[in-house]
Amino acid sequence: MAGAVVKKCLSPLSLITRRFSAPEFITQCCYHKKVVDHYENPRNVGSLDKNSKKVGTGLVGAPACGDVMKLQIEVDDQGKIVDARFKTFGCGSAIASSSLATEWVKGKTLDEALEIKNTDIAKELSLPPVKLHCSMLAEDAIKAALADYRLKQHDDQQEAVRASN
Repeated sequence: MAGAVVKKCLSPLSLITRRFSAPEFITQCCYHKKVVDHYENPRNVGSLDKNSKKVGTGLVGAPACGDVMKLQIEVDDQGKIVDARFKTFGCGSAIASSSLATEWVKGKTLDEALEIKNTDIAKELSLPPVKLHCSMLAEDAIKAALADYRLKQHDDQQEAVRASN
């Protein structure tokens, strides 16, 4: 009986599980180091003032996995993105994709930001095929934030025209 207990306690699997906690083991063996870095040290987490005319907000979700991503951009008077923030409810790959997307959009014009593709995000993070939807969410969030910003600018222009008449 004691021999069976010793054999079970010293199995290779038990040594691995004792060396790493479950979350540590999963991140060490299953995710690329860039994903782990963005997951453990996410950049630009937070919110901007959604009521500001200079802020565009994109909120997207993936019903298949339950990931929800909010990405916001702040644009200066010259049309350059000066700040970006995100809040994501989802897996490590979704959080990493959001974090990377906010880093990439900063300093770009609206048209340059629109050129960021999910394939570029997936390649940078070395996402496996089963996690490509996370990079697609990030691209969709960028597009939604840009569309929201442009809609606010269009509404401002229409108000200015009405005020001048």
